Amino acid sequence: MPRTSKSPIPPPKRMETYRQRMRAAGLRPVQIWVPDTRSPDFIETCRRQARAVAASDPAGDEIMRFVASVYEWPEE
Repeated sequence: MPRTSKSPIPPPKRMETYRQRMRAAGLRPVQIWVPDTRSPDFIETCRRQARAVAASDPAGDEIMRFVASVYEWPEE
C-alpha cells in the first residue's frame, strides 16, 4: 500500500476533532478520580476501613471471613 504524502495531524488537533465527534454523538467527557492502588499505604487504608466496617457492623466477622476466604492477602 503506498504511503500518502500528507503530514501527520498534530495530537492537540486530533484530540479536538475526536472530542467534536464524541460531542456530536451526544457524549460528553467525564473525569473520574479513583484511589491509586499503587500507593504504598493503599493496602493499609483498605484494611483500616474494613476493620471500621467490621467493628460497626454486626455481620462484620462474617464479612471479614468471606473476604479472607476469597482474597489472598500479600505477605508483608
